[in-house]
Amino acid sequence: MQFITLLAVFAALCVFANAQVLPPYTEDCQHGMYANHARCAGMPPTFEVNLDQDPSVRWNGVVQHKKKELVAMIGQIKLLVGAISPKIITAVDQYLPELIQKLPEPYGAEIQGIAKASGLPDGEILLFNIFYEIFTVCTSIVAQDDAGKLYHARNLDFGLFMGWDVKNHTWLITEYLRPLVVNVNFTRGGKTAYKSVNFAGYIGLLTGIKPNAFTITLNERFNIDGGFVGMLEWIMGQRDGHWTSFLTRTVMDKASSYDEAMSMLTKEVILAPVYYIVGGVKSGEGAVVTRDRTKLDNVMAMNTTAGEWYVLETNYDNWTNPPFFDDRRADAKKCMDYSGKKGVGFPSIFDVLSTKPVLNQLTTYTALMQVNAGTLETYIRECPHPCYPW
Repeated sequence: MQFITLLAVFAALCVFANAQVLPPYTEDCQHGMYANHARCAGMPPTFEVNLDQDPSVRWNGVVQHKKKELVAMIGQIKLLVGAISPKIITAVDQYLPELIQKLPEPYGAEIQGIAKASGLPDGEILLFNIFYEIFTVCTSIVAQDDAGKLYHARNLDFGLFMGWDVKNHTWLITEYLRPLVVNVNFTRGGKTAYKSVNFAGYIGLLTGIKPNAFTITLNERFNIDGGFVGMLEWIMGQRDGHWTSFLTRTVMDKASSYDEAMSMLTKEVILAPVYYIVGGVKSGEGAVVTRDRTKLDNVMAMNTTAGEWYVLETNYDNWTNPPFFDDRRADAKKCMDYSGKKGVGFPSIFDVLSTKPVLNQLTTYTALMQVNAGTLETYIRECPHPCYPW
């Protein structure tokens, strides 16, 4: 029975793979969506994480507010992993807690603190954090207006191949994640150090802004030598590389400028190949950093002298064509060009990120950032049916 169900899901996905370029799974560029927050399920709450507090308690406010949703999320992950083999969960509870001691500080203490506050095992909170090293799919944009002001925005898509609900045509993990979306204001000395969009229980940084300095988003890069390999090496004792989302948070914490952020993101060894999309405060400070685990592969910088006014990244190398079944890049670029440089701002970019299939069943949230003002707006998304799975 389970085999037949898997075949049915596979067949459905094959049909979808050939439908992304056809209506109603694609559509004309949307317009006027921002004013009414269309295709949104609301805005997430904002929490302060005080970096002056002990790491073991600094996330307590977030966890206390989102404990029910976090427990439900972990339960769903256990069901998915346990369906492969129940022994995996036993191994998670038995062996992963030992690995928490190997994490660089403050991350180990933070994970233990979240586990204690939520009542969940240490290993299961670590597993929750590991998932983002290997399963994130996204669209990120840095755009510049006529005055040279930079805007950075992203859709975060998560949950690919992680429990497709045939009845409701949704991804189970994606549905469990949306209620966990939170804005985090990291403070030090009573002042904002940086801001991020997180899932409660997750301590890395996938979307962040350091006011008057720079912005960062992280997109997964599909590669054979990918996150599974890097994570396995780390578990087996080779720990010279950074977790990709821990590096972005370290950069937010340590770097003070766009140039410093770019230097750290291009040079450090990491566990998984990724794209770091970076924006600054000066005209032309926008780039997509394409990383292998051990080296820099490419930097696609915004070339304003050549008339370029945005950089855009989904999950494929900018010098290659995306696969036919996932060309969100073409749709996003079409809509950016349609809105034009004169119209750059939160409303126009929100429209781009609200257009199918850039908006899809995996989209958990849209984040909009403007670095000079230190503005971060986050919207929990919903894609009206019929909607493409990815």
